[in-house]
Amino acid sequence: MALTFTLDPAITPRLRDGLLALWADVSNSGGAVGFVPPVTPEDIRPALLRHLTAMADGTSRLLVGHDEDGRVAATAFVTYNSHPLMKHWVWLYTVMVHPRHQGRGHGRDLLAAAENAVRTMDGVEAVRLTCRGGLGLERFYASCGYKEVGRVPDAIRVAPGDDRDDVIMLLPLA
Repeated sequence: MALTFTLDPAITPRLRDGLLALWADVSNSGGAVGFVPPVTPEDIRPALLRHLTAMADGTSRLLVGHDEDGRVAATAFVTYNSHPLMKHWVWLYTVMVHPRHQGRGHGRDLLAAAENAVRTMDGVEAVRLTCRGGLGLERFYASCGYKEVGRVPDAIRVAPGDDRDDVIMLLPLA
């Protein structure tokens, strides 16, 4: 069944808790979303609060996907650039699909919904994101139209002796 996507939903306690649970579940299943397992929602709370603060400041927007049961199943944060020479592109952060929904095309649906949302934003010509190398994420994003435009070798230390590349991807909207 398809996910239902909403841009800029009202932040309720239920949504906040759903975001924390999603982020912990994705992280604990090995997802590359800023944490290494094991983590709890409480470990993730400070990172979510930074996103919510940026939303309140108007510098970031939330795209959330709900499943047929109304549970938070996918997210992406669209963040504007503050640099005056880079306002023509946005960042896509914390792109996640719950493990129970993976393999059903929901990742592609999330990226398509994010692209559609960004296309409604005045003056935005591209979407940029980074991903952790070594997991095949670059191939997935490339299959969704993103192009690899840079790579910083060994920039992400997952664990001692386990360094990964930080891969920069770009989706031009023109």
